[in-house]
Parts: sequence; C-alpha cells; structure tokens
Amino acid sequence: MDLNYTDEQKAFRAEVRAFLEDKLPKRLSDKVAGGKRLTKADYEEWHAILNERGWLAGNWPKEFGGGALDAVQRHIFEEETTSAHAPRIVPFGIAMLGPVLQKFGNDAQKAHYLPRILNGDDWWCQGYSEPGAGSDLASVKTSAVREGEHYIVNGQKTWTTLGQYANMIFCLVRTSKAGKPQEGISFLLIDMDTPGITVRPIVLLDGEPEVNEVFFDNVKVPAENLVGEENKGWTYAKFLLTHERTNIAGVGFARAGLASLKRIAGLEKDGDRTLIQNPLFAAKMAQVEIDLMAMATTNLRILAAAAAGQAPGAESSMLKIKGTQIRQEINALTRQAVGPYAMPFVSEALDEGSNVEPVGPDYAMPATQAYFNNRKLSIYGGSSEVQRTIISKAILEL
Repeated sequence: MDLNYTDEQKAFRAEVRAFLEDKLPKRLSDKVAGGKRLTKADYEEWHAILNERGWLAGNWPKEFGGGALDAVQRHIFEEETTSAHAPRIVPFGIAMLGPVLQKFGNDAQKAHYLPRILNGDDWWCQGYSEPGAGSDLASVKTSAVREGEHYIVNGQKTWTTLGQYANMIFCLVRTSKAGKPQEGISFLLIDMDTPGITVRPIVLLDGEPEVNEVFFDNVKVPAENLVGEENKGWTYAKFLLTHERTNIAGVGFARAGLASLKRIAGLEKDGDRTLIQNPLFAAKMAQVEIDLMAMATTNLRILAAAAAGQAPGAESSMLKIKGTQIRQEINALTRQAVGPYAMPFVSEALDEGSNVEPVGPDYAMPATQAYFNNRKLSIYGGSSEVQRTIISKAILEL
C-alpha cells in the first residue's frame, strides 16, 4: 500500500482548487467560514454548480450522470472543498439513496429518480430513526400494509434532518412481524406531499430546527415505490449505512476545524502572550493534531482498499468513532479558546441578514454553535456504543 499521492492525483487536486477559485461564490464561502446558517437556496445553488461540472455525484458512475471519481479522488475533493469553505453536499439523495437505487432499484426507479436527484427536482430526507428505534433500527414500528396497488403507512419517524426542505423521504417500514425483526422490514420511497404526512420541527441546542418529527397517518403509497423486494429492506439499509458511516469520518471537516482553532488561539490573549503560546493549550492542540494525522492515515488505508475493490466493513465504525472524538475535541478546544465570549450565545445572530449584534469577536458565536450542534456526531449514523459493538464482533470476534 502506497500512501503517497500519484502525479494524477496531485493533478486532480490542482484541478479541484482551480475550480473552487473560479466557481465557488464568495457569498457562500463567507457564510460557511463565518458559521452563518445556510438556506435551502444556498445548498441548491452550490449543488447546481457542482452538477454542471459533473462533481455533485462524484461517487456515481458515469452511466447515471456521476463523476465516477475513485475513492482517493473523493477524499481529495472533500479535503479541498472543506478547506475552501464550500457548503457541504447534502448527502441524502446523492450519497445515500443514489447508490441504493443503482444497486437494488428497478430500471423505472433509476430512470425517474436519479436524474431528479442531480438536477434538484427532488430533495430527499431519511426516514430511519423512530422514538423507539434509533441505533437499533431493527425495532422500527412504522407499518406499511399492502392494499391492492398501494401500501398504507402509519407511524412516526424522528431526527429527520432537513426534512422541512424535503419533498421526498426514503423510509424503513415494517411489512411483516413474522421471523426475526430484520426480516420484516421494507424500503419505501414516499412523496412528502401525500395526504396524511405531518412534519414538526425539533429545535436543537444551537437554536436551529435542523431535525424534525415526521408523522404518517394512513398515508397511501404506490406499491411501485417499493425498492427491491418486500421484507428485504434490512439488506438495503445496511448497504446505505456503510456508505453513511464512512463519510461521517469527516477528515476534511476536522482539518478545517483545526486550522480555525489555530487561528483563534493565535489571536486570543493569555496574559502577555497568545493562547497558542500557552504550553498546556498547545499540548492539547498537538495531541488532537496527532490523532487527526493518524485517522487520516487510517482513512487512506481504507480508501486504498476500496480502490482495490474491497467493500468497507467494520473499518467504517472505527473511522466513525475516531472522527467523532476528534471533531468534538476540536469544537471543545475552540470554545475554550474563545473564553467568556462563548457563553452569551445569541442564535439569531447566525441568520443571514440578522441585525442582532454578536457578542465578542466574529469567531465566538460560530465556535459555540459548532460545539452545540456537533454533540450529535456521537449519536447519528449509529451511536458510538453501537459502533464499538460492531468492532468487537466483526474485528475482535468477541
């Protein structure tokens, strides 16, 4: 295994940098760098720019309109876009549903939904978690009963990220109670405008209604919206989650966060010196940087294996745990560096066009917002406890 970038990979990095310098709107990069909240229109603008270049769905093959980027190229792309403060690509249609449809969907579903994901006609959200089924997805209770050419769906989903923007949701639903819990789950595509669907926002610690509850009351879904076979949804769900958890490592986000931390520590005063000159604080930053370098190397090892045709397995859980720990530690150190200005958090100041004056330097409010919001990292995509269980069984064979 060679962890050095090839000349072709270096050329691709230069190509991405040039693209970002030319096409990334300064208004968007300034919002991301300043920790301002992004609107649906912001995401759609950036998605359209990437789609025109063929890089919105870098993980998709050319035949479906994707960029056909290999694993290392996608890693480079993430590093460069996060470093340039580009908006993230909303993952639900591109990184999650798209690969599932390409592998398990029928020809009609591929022809209809995949182009609509790329051109922005559909905004997808994920209907997995329920009040009694979070990391333990096999416990889902939302039911789908077949009646002629339709399923009648009843139940509730929760923690539905950006569901307030979505017009479509892919759901795990229970179609049978026979056998093991995993054997009675199906994968349905549901139009959010269908009568009987109610979306209620959940306001998080940072004051933003980023996630939602979604209620289904006798929702009528065409049977043709079933992906794959009935009662085989657990297979498709696991396939999707493997891709989700690899992406959650967030090496690029961690590097961008560390660079911001160093900048802030170089500005904040600690007596007659800057905070970065404080040996105790500098040691904490050094440790998190060492951990990040080690994780990045592990990530490259897994990417090299993926490039050789090996599917990511329990290694995804390793990346998920370590990536979470590193990003949360960077958030904690950044908030510590800001000091007392981290306390008076005024959520409204993060909205575009707000006339609310932030308290303290311009980097104080985003530091607190990131600290609050990223507490979720150790929960979504499978909690850290669940990831450790996967590692103990699949790698340690305990």
